Amino acid sequence: MQFSVIFEAQLADPTVDREHRLIHDCVEQAVLAEEMGFDRVWAVEHHSLKWYAHMSAPEVFLTWVAARTRTIRVGHGVVCMPFNFNHPARVAERAAMLDLLSGGRLDLGAGRGGTAQETSLCGVDPDRTAQEVEEALRVVARAWEHDELEHHGPLLDIGPHPVLPRPAQTPHPPLFLACSRAETLQRAAGLGVGALVMGFAGPESIAGMRRVYDEAIAARTPEGFVSSVVNDHFAVLCPTIVLDDGAAARRVGLRGQRFFAQSIAHWYGGAGLPDEAVVDGTDDADEAVALRTAGEQVVARLNEQDIPVRPSATAVFHADHAYGTAADAIAYVERLRAAGADEVMCLVQMGTVPQEACLETLRQWGETVIPHFRPRRREVA
Repeated sequence: MQFSVIFEAQLADPTVDREHRLIHDCVEQAVLAEEMGFDRVWAVEHHSLKWYAHMSAPEVFLTWVAARTRTIRVGHGVVCMPFNFNHPARVAERAAMLDLLSGGRLDLGAGRGGTAQETSLCGVDPDRTAQEVEEALRVVARAWEHDELEHHGPLLDIGPHPVLPRPAQTPHPPLFLACSRAETLQRAAGLGVGALVMGFAGPESIAGMRRVYDEAIAARTPEGFVSSVVNDHFAVLCPTIVLDDGAAARRVGLRGQRFFAQSIAHWYGGAGLPDEAVVDGTDDADEAVALRTAGEQVVARLNEQDIPVRPSATAVFHADHAYGTAADAIAYVERLRAAGADEVMCLVQMGTVPQEACLETLRQWGETVIPHFRPRRREVA
């Protein structure tokens, strides 16, 4: 069992000063995560998703984290791989440079960045995102496995070029795909890449997703692999706040999860703004209410089972997560392990959670939760 921390860089009141402080707070959390024995930090890539994700340049964030740490792995969770976001040759160059400078600590995930807000910013064709992500993974792996990249695919035609530098890991960093539906899990298995799975629906849903992934692994053939190296790692999201006062931790965690869920509903499902989102510092209550009414029926509500973020979504949101004391978190991780998780990706930094609660949660996991599953915690000088 591995343990990691994932960063969206969420902010309920995104003034410039608060945004700048938040990014430095995320770095502080990542450095503490190494000290506490976590295996990896993941950083997302999103664009123009105010409130939900201010992590637009994860390659810069992860490079800064790598320079401040020695052993913890740094994960792109994920790079937006449609070509107008990031040309795959440039992805290979930047990721190899980070892998080299970090001493071979990089993991690379691919995703679509499929909101209308994001695709319209960069001129991405939303109907081609899945195709472009798959072809990009093939280009990146080929660039790293051969002295020269040459690719003639359905969407890209690249003549022979060296792609420099080469990564430190041989033949390349592990590859992953963001997975929120059965079809993406099947695609990840068929491509031979690991799965980064949303875990808001709880352990029972995770177990079902693991079955889909394993069945696809059993049925796949090597002709579909993007690389000569297969990665079957199954990592799942785990919302968590852990404090000595378990009731306080649940209050802080559920408030943060509500903001997270409503932010997803806003950008992915057309719902109004999150309840606690500050709109350009406005105090106009009527304006704020008006902005939040659109699409109200698709907003995920806590304490209700199986309420989708949007009508077509399979991810669901409820309150049964690793909120409370360290003992509560241990019990929840036991359920995730039984469901088939190879890695637990702790979601701590949610839009309304104060920095003090984030840091204390990481300490509680490092001092009590992780040692329960792996008694000999990594020591960092």
